[in-house]
Amino acid sequence: MEHLDMLYRVARRMTRDESTAEDLVQETYLRALRSYQTFDLKEFGIRPWLLRILHNLHATRYQREKRQPIALEDAKLESAAQSTNDKTPGNGGANLWDGMDEQLVRAVNSLPEEYQTVMLLWAVEELSYKEIAESLEVPIGTVMSRLFRARKRLSDQLHDFAVEQGILHQNASDDGVRNTIEKESSR
Repeated sequence: MEHLDMLYRVARRMTRDESTAEDLVQETYLRALRSYQTFDLKEFGIRPWLLRILHNLHATRYQREKRQPIALEDAKLESAAQSTNDKTPGNGGANLWDGMDEQLVRAVNSLPEEYQTVMLLWAVEELSYKEIAESLEVPIGTVMSRLFRARKRLSDQLHDFAVEQGILHQNASDDGVRNTIEKESSR
């Protein structure tokens, strides 16, 4: 049960729904308990095995749910319209970090699912490349290339925001435009 919080965070990120994430974690533990005799404790321990079960369950459910029709309730439509109307445009005094969080979430959500999963396991759960490869049952080179591509896409998507906010400067150099991180001179 020591990995419960970690599994929930990963499931919550994958499903974007609390109750679905809870169900996914519960099913993961149920399947792990059913087949614990077949588990071979390797150098990485049980964490990658649990993540693999979670990932496989999610993929199976996602494929199944993708084929199902979706019904929208009137209450959901009205609440979505109301929340859109409640937002006040142009919060000029908004905190820079709040805007950055929104931009980052938007950028991460726009990544393909396989990139999101690798990025989450590496950046948030701090798994090694080998642990991620074991968890997702992919070669370590695939993990490395997915992580590289995810970082590149995030960098490209967040570049303009960083320049607008003064986090990055664009300086002219001999070989084109070069970005440098602005260092705070005083706090």
